[in-house]
Amino acid sequence: MSRRLFGTDGVRGVAGQVLTAELALALGRAVTLESPADRPRVLVVRDTRESGEMLEAALAAGVTSAGGDVLLGGVLPTPAAPLLLGRYKFDLAVVISASHNPYRDNGIKFFGPDGFKLSDATEASIERRMESEESPAGHIGRVRALHGTLEDYLRELQVRFADLDLTGVDVVLDCANGATYRAAPEIFRRLGASVTVLADEPDGRNINLGCGSTHLDLVRQAVLDGRHDLGFAFDGDGDRMLAVDRNGVVVDGDELIALAAHDLRERGRLPGDGVAVTVMTNYGFHTAMAAAGINVATTAVGDRYVLEALRDRGWALGGEQSGHIIDMGFVPSGDGIASALLTLEALQGGDLAQRGAMEKLPQRLVNVPVGDRDAAMASAELADAIARESSSLEGRGRVLVRPSGTEQPVRVMVEAPTDDEAEAVTARLVGVVEASANSAA
Repeated sequence: MSRRLFGTDGVRGVAGQVLTAELALALGRAVTLESPADRPRVLVVRDTRESGEMLEAALAAGVTSAGGDVLLGGVLPTPAAPLLLGRYKFDLAVVISASHNPYRDNGIKFFGPDGFKLSDATEASIERRMESEESPAGHIGRVRALHGTLEDYLRELQVRFADLDLTGVDVVLDCANGATYRAAPEIFRRLGASVTVLADEPDGRNINLGCGSTHLDLVRQAVLDGRHDLGFAFDGDGDRMLAVDRNGVVVDGDELIALAAHDLRERGRLPGDGVAVTVMTNYGFHTAMAAAGINVATTAVGDRYVLEALRDRGWALGGEQSGHIIDMGFVPSGDGIASALLTLEALQGGDLAQRGAMEKLPQRLVNVPVGDRDAAMASAELADAIARESSSLEGRGRVLVRPSGTEQPVRVMVEAPTDDEAEAVTARLVGVVEASANSAA
């Protein structure tokens, strides 16, 4: 195998081209052989993409050919997988989804028996097994449907939010034509909310299409037109959520995590009085947490790194600006529906438009196209400029210049007390990046 298959969130690519049935079968077989269980019981769930059934069948064939038994959980949000894994004591859980990507893409990600995604070392071992020619299993496994999985997931949400009464709350839910299209409206209704639902008619190709957490105009307009209290938009696999207040203002993950951190601490449910966030988190978040006496751990971009920080410290709450919020007190995964309920729990009947958990600093983010991002980042002139601008913003804002993880651009991010200062600092740094790239060429 010429390159590493696993990315930060499993194996992902265009279905039928990169992520083929043959690859899904090989992954299913290898991950089953990697399991220490004699006859692994493997839960498989998926989102609403048209390629999901093909990959589900291929993956199941791989698992059963290696002697494992497959339980098909159907269409469910990603966080249902680790929850059900714990409830039924499965050996593995698999989610077939490409999250917020277009329908043509799909992905396969694995959860171990502890409910966490597989480690880098385990993924590397799975890839080695895919390259080897191991003897077939002594027996063939079985495939069967696991009924009642949606109700099991809803029950877990009801237990966690048993004290949350949403009577009188008028909410809009954008389900992205994805995995939350049944679960989200149902749990909100059970808790007493008045619910208006958008993008809840998946057809295999309309997942994330002009809707969901990456296309917020739909939910914003619905909230404003209907004069609703607030809205929540989920992504295709249901592990992210962004909110909109009654004025149509988008409330991102930074503000939602800050709101939850304050509330969980008051309730005595914030272990270590700490939260974990990424380097992209707004400077205003750090200021608010410092004022509240809440510790903050900062990680690289990616929920995987946030989760690692939480596990290492024994903390419970963390997430990303994108709306990927993890509450380890519920499940070791982002859960968009649980995050929406966590937000309403934190508001305690209040108005999201009056949230006041933090004051966001103006932020500017520019992707600067360069021929060689590594050469541009190695420039002494750029290092000096970053140090100079950082020093001028110390205690008031910050500068972050980093190469893209997957493409050539260098990303320049600046946060400052005013829009004008943020724009000016960004322009100066972009100019230095461009000059460094030209000289490197």
